[in-house]
Amino acid sequence: MALVSFHPTAENQRGYRDALGQFATGVAVVTTAHQGAPVGITVNSFSSVSLAPPLVLWSLDKGSSKFDVFSTQKDYAIHVLAADQAALSNHFSANGRDFTDIDWQADERGVPNLSGVLARFDCHLAAIHEAGDHLILVGTVQNCALSDNPKKPLLFQGGAYQALNSFI
Repeated sequence: MALVSFHPTAENQRGYRDALGQFATGVAVVTTAHQGAPVGITVNSFSSVSLAPPLVLWSLDKGSSKFDVFSTQKDYAIHVLAADQAALSNHFSANGRDFTDIDWQADERGVPNLSGVLARFDCHLAAIHEAGDHLILVGTVQNCALSDNPKKPLLFQGGAYQALNSFI
């Protein structure tokens, strides 16, 4: 297998995106409350930062229709999706303001907590970093929850959802 080398420029942005897409990521939904209403967004940029203190990050596209909401909220929850939750991911990719058929409950901060996910991290914004066409949001994890019925995670790789066939 040979690698084809190139510089990531505006002219070959597709190649750059394809190369990035070879890295499999988990899929998460970030939720918050904005003016009393629930809002959600699908991301694949979630990552741990630190165990002590407990910090996580995710990236927000400055071109997102939900940018104004998520760039200003201090409290939010990050939900790690299971392999059978692609429809939930698609829902929040398309419309993050419609919670009509979503199983959720607001926590004491008013942040929507989605049911049936693999894990949830309740965060308070610790820092925002400018990073090109995205913001990196770092959150202090105030509470986390882990499913008592673990399933395989929903993954995104090569521009499509993927699922683990087995554990090694």
